[in-house]
Amino acid sequence: MSLADPWIAALTALFLWWFSTGAILLVVRLADRVGGRAGLGVTLGGLPVLGLGLWGYAATLQGTGPASAYHGFLAALAIWGWIELAFLTGIVTGPNLRPCPKDLPEWERFIRAWGTVAYHEMALLAALLLLWWQGDGAANIFGFWTFVILYFARISAKLNLYFGVPRINTEFIPGALQHLPSHFRVRRANWLFPVSITGLSFAVACWLERLWAVTAPGEMVGFALLGAISALALLEHWLMVVPLPDAKLWRWMLPASKETKGNVEGHHGF
Repeated sequence: MSLADPWIAALTALFLWWFSTGAILLVVRLADRVGGRAGLGVTLGGLPVLGLGLWGYAATLQGTGPASAYHGFLAALAIWGWIELAFLTGIVTGPNLRPCPKDLPEWERFIRAWGTVAYHEMALLAALLLLWWQGDGAANIFGFWTFVILYFARISAKLNLYFGVPRINTEFIPGALQHLPSHFRVRRANWLFPVSITGLSFAVACWLERLWAVTAPGEMVGFALLGAISALALLEHWLMVVPLPDAKLWRWMLPASKETKGNVEGHHGF
């Protein structure tokens, strides 16, 4: 088997999902333990990762082989990962840093919730538009579509947490974001969840159909990567309702937090 095998590509996406999530959680946990301006330090220290991601994305846009598909995928993950690191360290979040009071009107609750993530959402949207502008018409579409999947899956996940799901993890939420869970709801179901599941399932089916239809090795690798990352996003949505201890995937590799807060079941990656 070679790196051009779609199964190897799918397993690579699975490993990178696990490893990149764990690496970000590890860095954030260590910065949280150190305290002070450690969060700012690790965010600035991670800028080379962002730079490599932007450079790698642009450098592989005209490639058509398996290596270009892998490099575009990795570049998108690097860009995404740095923005997530900046969010989790509390550097790029939003203007609202206070817990949400109870019994607010829904419109005010939504505005407050938006205020907790506004700058982060703007950064993600700016990155998405930049990647679209750079990659419009390029031969290698896989870096761009990787970021698109991550972007819309994350929006869907945040909205589901806002409207309410049965299982909400707070184990890995860092100190800078301890106000965030007050904007979530724990409830049996919400109207958006089946829409999200349907949309992600459709995306997985589309990528698998493309994988079945193409014959070029680069396209086979690329669509396998997109199918795998979409399937992982679908799985993460299901883990909001299915009681599986997925946090064990990362808990063993992380140093202990200063204190344990809230529900320790599960964590939604990326």
